[in-house]
Amino acid sequence: MAHPPQQVSVHVRAFITWLTIFPLVALGLTFLMPLLGDTHPIFKAFVLTLIVVPLAVYVIVPRLLGLYVKLSSKKSSNTH
Repeated sequence: MAHPPQQVSVHVRAFITWLTIFPLVALGLTFLMPLLGDTHPIFKAFVLTLIVVPLAVYVIVPRLLGLYVKLSSKKSSNTH
């Protein structure tokens, strides 16, 4: 019988989300902003979030959460 998926605490999810968002924003500011030149700051924020949010939500955060669950389940199975 399969085990139900492990619940991840809101604190772990928040940390993993930050761990994803911070580097993406830093990279975006470093490489994308110079390409946008003197465009309006709201437009720059729009373009940056248009890239960062889907990448984080659909690709990186789910993989990091899956990795966290996998590693924490191995750790808990080793202690039993």
